[in-house]
Amino acid sequence: VQMVESGGGMVQAGGSLRLSCAASGLTIWYSTMGWYRQTPGQGRTLVARLRWMGNSTFYIDSVKGRFTITKDNARNTIYLQMTSLKPEDTDIYYCNEGPPDDGYWGRGTQVTVSS
Repeated sequence: VQMVESGGGMVQAGGSLRLSCAASGLTIWYSTMGWYRQTPGQGRTLVARLRWMGNSTFYIDSVKGRFTITKDNARNTIYLQMTSLKPEDTDIYYCNEGPPDDGYWGRGTQVTVSS
């Protein structure tokens, strides 16, 4: 299984980014998927989750109303639309199953939000 995250970058506060995660070796149609983030020196934490059955979503309080997790089953890709970005959203973002499988972590994509 391989997860390849992309779409990160440097933006000013209030800006937007769309992260993508292309999965191979795993069919996301049947998998609950999540976006996670990590500050260097700290553990990864869940940001958003999309259940495969019913497509229900979960977001941590700090991103509710600003981030949206979606998926494209045909492309086997999940997305994280990030709007109204804040400096505290600066982190490395990863995708994985929910709960995560330690063997599936990719390299992540860096998001940097300047004030």
